[in-house]
Amino acid sequence: MSPTDSMPAHILITGPLGYVGPRVIRRLREAYPDARIEGLDMGYFAGCLTTSGPRPEDLLDRYHLADVRAVPEGVLDGVDAVVQLAAISNDPMGKAFEAVTDGVNHRATGALAEAAKAAGVRRFVLASSCSVYGAGGDAPVDESGEVRPLTAYARSKVDAERALEALADDDFQVTCLRFATACGWSDRLRLDLVLNDFVASAVATGRIEVLSDGTPWRPLIYVGDMARAIEWAVARPDAAGGASLVVNAGADTWNYRIRELAEAVAAVVPGTTVDINEAAPPDKRSYRVDFGRFRELAPDHQPEATLEGVVRELYDELTAMGFDDPDFRTSDLIRLRVLDRLRRSGTLTDDLSWADLPDLAAAS
Repeated sequence: MSPTDSMPAHILITGPLGYVGPRVIRRLREAYPDARIEGLDMGYFAGCLTTSGPRPEDLLDRYHLADVRAVPEGVLDGVDAVVQLAAISNDPMGKAFEAVTDGVNHRATGALAEAAKAAGVRRFVLASSCSVYGAGGDAPVDESGEVRPLTAYARSKVDAERALEALADDDFQVTCLRFATACGWSDRLRLDLVLNDFVASAVATGRIEVLSDGTPWRPLIYVGDMARAIEWAVARPDAAGGASLVVNAGADTWNYRIRELAEAVAAVVPGTTVDINEAAPPDKRSYRVDFGRFRELAPDHQPEATLEGVVRELYDELTAMGFDDPDFRTSDLIRLRVLDRLRRSGTLTDDLSWADLPDLAAAS
């Protein structure tokens, strides 16, 4: 690809109605104001808005209510960059829907990429995950390190990366961003993420209960900084990583032990106590990540947020919305609960397809 090909004129975002999507929509709209930006989403979480005012998807030129496992004909026409956010998005959902997780995160990603390449799309960006490293130990692991996925979710991301690598060539650039664990405020907030959970618990109960001994490592990334990385990836020159790039996306300073995260929240939320289960068995899901290559390739799109700033934003926003639910882990702020509720009502089938296509105001 030549340098003149680097600015995307037509972008398709899959999964824009999730947790990360609202920040990505806004970032890409600001970065590429003249681009046509479309979205494709099943709409599982369309009703999970946690902010008032205009919906972030209103910034899209068009929204397709559709299953990424069966992309309608014509959706890829004229598109030159695809951002694949659509996924069964964490370990609990992966455990509950293992076959669907493979079907969406791995097989549908590969099929979408094949269709995109055939349609003349030039760039494909996958939101992958550092969870592929699994039991990574205490030494920071870089992209050359062994992947040791411990969950269905992590395995699906490894398989998706491999499927995409096989498709990459001089005319089809692939970027797999291995994101650290997401955190921070979003128009569709999730509280099934470690830092978000800790802040919500502190606000609602004044207490953070750490179920592990607090020593496992987790790399984190602010959701706004994820959007910055995606902005870089959709216009990445081939000189920055070649036709096929797998890169850890985050910052070295954002590797934290679970105990440190709880203490950071307690330092911001008044009156918070932290209880750590010192007798807990070791948690195998512990890994530190080396983000040196991302720092080298994308110096102008490095994470900017601070841990204190992210915690304070969550605290302020939760307080502003009057959040006080000590049972939030059974609410729609937990994505698995939303899917369970839709299945119990018969709205979703067991493979998470719509029994009857919903009438969402966002669809057009």
